[in-house]
Amino acid sequence: MAGPQIQYIIKQSSEPELIKNAFEFAEEAHQGQKRASGEGYIFHPLRVANTLSAMKLDSKTVAAGLLHDIVDDTDKTLGEIEEKFGKEISFLVNGVSKLGKLRYPKEELTLEPIEMRVKNPIDLRAENLRKMFFAMAEDLRVVLIKLADRLDNMETLGSIPPKKQQRIALETLEIFAPLANRLGIGDIRSKLQDLAFMYLYPKEYEWLLKNVQERYETRKKYLEKVKKVLTKILKKEGIKIIDIHFRPKHYWTLYQKLLKHEKNFDRIYDLVALRIIVKDIKNCYGVLGIIHKFWRPLPGRIKDYIAFPKPNGYQALHTTCFCLNGKIIEIQIKTQEMHDEAEYGITAHWAMKEGINLKSQRKNFAWVQQLKDWQKKITKPKDFLEGLKIDFFRNRIFIFTPKGDVIDLPEGACPIDFAYAVHSEIGNRCSAAKINGKITQLSRPLKNGDVVEIIIDKNKKPSKDWLKYVKTSLARSRIKNFLKQDSPAENLKNFLKKKVEQIRALPKFNRQPKLPKKPKTKMAISLSGHTDIRSHLAKCCSPKEGDELKAYITQNHTIAIHKADCKDFLKLQKKWPQKTIEAKWKKIIR
Repeated sequence: MAGPQIQYIIKQSSEPELIKNAFEFAEEAHQGQKRASGEGYIFHPLRVANTLSAMKLDSKTVAAGLLHDIVDDTDKTLGEIEEKFGKEISFLVNGVSKLGKLRYPKEELTLEPIEMRVKNPIDLRAENLRKMFFAMAEDLRVVLIKLADRLDNMETLGSIPPKKQQRIALETLEIFAPLANRLGIGDIRSKLQDLAFMYLYPKEYEWLLKNVQERYETRKKYLEKVKKVLTKILKKEGIKIIDIHFRPKHYWTLYQKLLKHEKNFDRIYDLVALRIIVKDIKNCYGVLGIIHKFWRPLPGRIKDYIAFPKPNGYQALHTTCFCLNGKIIEIQIKTQEMHDEAEYGITAHWAMKEGINLKSQRKNFAWVQQLKDWQKKITKPKDFLEGLKIDFFRNRIFIFTPKGDVIDLPEGACPIDFAYAVHSEIGNRCSAAKINGKITQLSRPLKNGDVVEIIIDKNKKPSKDWLKYVKTSLARSRIKNFLKQDSPAENLKNFLKKKVEQIRALPKFNRQPKLPKKPKTKMAISLSGHTDIRSHLAKCCSPKEGDELKAYITQNHTIAIHKADCKDFLKLQKKWPQKTIEAKWKKIIR
């Protein structure tokens, strides 16, 4: 039964003998193994390899897809794979094996209501996440194999126990779908989200299916009419069209949008969006102008993702118009290359140029290397996990420096985040910011495309209030570190240490105030644990044995002993808190 599938993959490969050998090796290794559904195990790696082949990946990646479970699930070793297939394929298989350790805990999970957008923190061991991202930064093919593996696992999830279904679905929604999104692989991202939605929130999923199907069909019929009219218009205007088609919005993204609009379908204009594919960028803008000439655009709904691409590389022009019979629809305009990259992300390059090295594409995803560099600076696992949710999985914005350099930040970031992203010292001395030439508050959220200039002051210090505004873990950790080093307690500790050393160096530092004589013991005054420091009793309150004491460092570097409730001392303490010292009576044996 596996024959036709593997023959098709072999036919598509530039190294058919390699694929054939990898399949035979995997088939022998998995001999007799069954999945939870009762299906022969070999069909799982076969489907993974087929997905990778459809993504136009190189033969070594496809072969690694066939072999990816062998080390963990059979008695074959990584050394045997390296001996038979070489170091590169062995490395890929080992990388996928490491990512396989990434798991949610087995204990029962409690989901937040879907309205909270699954706000539970990521409950994963930081070390496993670090392995995952190191693998990404070293070779993105490891992650692509894992995404194909996770997609097949999600598509066959119905055969395992409900609790395990929920755990796998939750980590898919929290980890793997956003990962596919950041790599620009929209097709896999959407499939993973919809499958996770079905298992995590079955009631909401069923409600959506019940309410959307008829609306999908109605909107498709309407768009068929729009397509005919638009085709005639563009042909008359001399625009060469490669394709016009429409595609329903995926269930998970649709439901999230419905939540923002009180589940009112009439306010969802892209339930089924119309896509126009043209040959080049010039024609994209030409089509946009023609559409707006015939149909009035909805104010504020024109988005130019060609001039300002999304962080995952997505490019297109989006407009929302009052179309035939006054109905509102969304229209997306893009080139064939833009369309392919929106569907297949980084892997679309194989469709355009055979044999390109995926490692060389890493520079197009600078966030991967940024994440690797950033996570080295975060020492606490809790901070790393929190930052992962904010810095890695949130929507990103592009912010420009005055010189035109681009800084990639999470949505909602403020000028303080920008300052720390440029340099830690600029963040520490940030006193004001200009956004698009205008002075603005440091707490103001930045928008995609803003030009930001940071004004620094050498006397400025980070404020505790900054922690209320910043979004990046880099900024948060830098602020906390500075505040800790600059805290009153730390300053006082250093100040007292220095002053005690100065006072102890003075002559007769061990002279004590005259106290009533006692036969066997005497009372001395202990200053921060020391009883041999020069001091005198303040005349303003004349403290006596048994009184609660406080001490103050005078201008001539002597120490005056006061009663704790002395009015003069309280005034001095309020004005110069750093000059006060703890003092108390202490018995000294003669």
